[in-house]
Amino acid sequence: MNDKKPYLVDAVIGNSRMLATLGRTGKMYRLWWPNIDTPQHVDAMRVGIQLEGSNVDWFDEQNNGWNHEINYANRSNVLHINATNESQGLTVNSRHFAVPSTDLLVREYAFVNTSGVSKQFSFVVHSSFVICENGLYNTTMFNNLADSLIHFRHEYFFGVSSAIVCAKYQAGISWEDAQSGQFNGGNIDMRPDGALSYEITVAAGETVIVPIYVAAGNNEEEVVDLLEKARKKTSEQWADETNAYWNQYVNNAIPCPVEDEEIKDLYERSILMFKLMSDEKTGTIIAAPEFDETYSRCGGYSYCWGRDAAFITTALDKVGLKDLTDAFYDWTLSAQSSDGSWQQRHYHDGQLAPSWGLQIDEGASIIWGMWQHYLVNEDREFAARVWPAVSKGAQFLESFIDPATGLPKPSIDLWEEREASHTYSSAAVYGGLTAAAGFAELAGESLLKDQWNTTAAGIQAGIETYCFNHELRSFYRGVDLKVSDYKYNADTANGAEGYIVDLDKGYQKHVLKHDPIVDISLLGISVPFNAVATKSDRMRSTADAIEKRLTVEGVGGIKRYEDDNYIGGNPWILTTLWLAHYRFANGEASSARQLMQWALDHRTETGLLPEQVDKNTGETAWVVPLTWSHAMFILAVFMLAESN
Repeated sequence: MNDKKPYLVDAVIGNSRMLATLGRTGKMYRLWWPNIDTPQHVDAMRVGIQLEGSNVDWFDEQNNGWNHEINYANRSNVLHINATNESQGLTVNSRHFAVPSTDLLVREYAFVNTSGVSKQFSFVVHSSFVICENGLYNTTMFNNLADSLIHFRHEYFFGVSSAIVCAKYQAGISWEDAQSGQFNGGNIDMRPDGALSYEITVAAGETVIVPIYVAAGNNEEEVVDLLEKARKKTSEQWADETNAYWNQYVNNAIPCPVEDEEIKDLYERSILMFKLMSDEKTGTIIAAPEFDETYSRCGGYSYCWGRDAAFITTALDKVGLKDLTDAFYDWTLSAQSSDGSWQQRHYHDGQLAPSWGLQIDEGASIIWGMWQHYLVNEDREFAARVWPAVSKGAQFLESFIDPATGLPKPSIDLWEEREASHTYSSAAVYGGLTAAAGFAELAGESLLKDQWNTTAAGIQAGIETYCFNHELRSFYRGVDLKVSDYKYNADTANGAEGYIVDLDKGYQKHVLKHDPIVDISLLGISVPFNAVATKSDRMRSTADAIEKRLTVEGVGGIKRYEDDNYIGGNPWILTTLWLAHYRFANGEASSARQLMQWALDHRTETGLLPEQVDKNTGETAWVVPLTWSHAMFILAVFMLAESN
């Protein structure tokens, strides 16, 4: 197995039932099917050429004489990669895409002979499928009739083949052993990898196209049939059909409301990316394609967070992708816990994913997002469909209120790092309860409407009463912050207020009364949840404190909070755009536009928005693409349009 997969990828391809990530050289690192979050099946897929008397030259490796360029086709999720080796007089132009509504990946390689002499070489494809990310029980075999390698484990089968007939093959050969290009014709092996070799002749100045098809199915027959279907069209026809599909998808969305080509490009790329991050079969929306399967540096990203999704679905409605939003909120009905809560994060099937504990803003955000969706579409059938879940969810939120303060009890914060009664979370619950009150009115439940509005008003008052730091002129990040006994003793010795709670079995919890750290999420109490007026003095001074304390010197951009050290404490795209949202809402369009430009300037080479930008170099630092980043950009675009 490949134990050194990169955290950062350069591109994603897919069709909402398959999802794959690739590097800028074209090497495939991961492939998810039949859902976009799990299971993942690929260790790596590599391609190379072999001249007579030489080892295989893997042209999707870095620093081996090949220069690469990568980009998406205009208004499409078809990926183009050009690899050029001037010393060999050879260019390989490749296209990579998933065929819409089909469990088929197409990887088309066009070999261009730029030299003055004919070239003969072997085109080698090495595929390693560690199915379900499990190194055990994999089998690789060669199907002679289909001229295909078949990788399988349990009910997952993958076929790798071409439109031309291979010259050599071997089931069960590692990439290291494949360097020689000598394949023994082994037909079956209980190992996860295999290789195919095709004999290619390209005349001087000519081009030869070789497609590689990757088909998925639940048994060998399904895979073989799909490969046969793939061969009935040329790869160019598949590419044309796929480009047409994506172009029509963009055409069906609301056009970019701003006359700016740079903004329009990212606007359309975001629309295309939203579709890839939405699971066709279940409706779930993932935060990002997974890149840290072993949790070596984080807790994973290929899950659905209700909070992220609430921002994302609001953006989806803005661009007219109502069906994706409908599908998502139908999915939330399967993910709700029996007590009415929605927990931290979930898999595509609604099952609870690995968790750090309750984040009260997650369920609140889902109810708030449902209401935003209703306000855009005014679909009474939708309102009736979600009402039982909204009612249960609102009752859970109400049960979670501390009667002494009117604020929600402590839970985990949106960054998943600390326990407190967080000001952002309180605002989210305010937003969730006011949204639930709106649904209650539609349902004719006037008593519930009044009850939830009253509770929400209590939260609003509690935020103003308990959560403002008069000394700093900024809202506290939270109150009742759980800390270690060491920090508690140190801070209380320096005058901080705190108390100790006795727990079961003799344990204790050390609590500081206030969390004074300035955090970008404090903007959420105004934008989007409106618990505090945008133009109030307190909100303005909080935003100013955020910009002053969280702007990263040199590279620019806004980091999450003052003492952030996650992946080095970098500026984030979504946090920078969050400040842009506030500036737009406060009538400061010029400042907001500058923050938007920073996000535009820090897209990846393929036009995707990452999570973080390196605080020293300005290069992409973490997570590509982050769906929430794209959503915050879309929301900023519409705020910009409204400000003009």
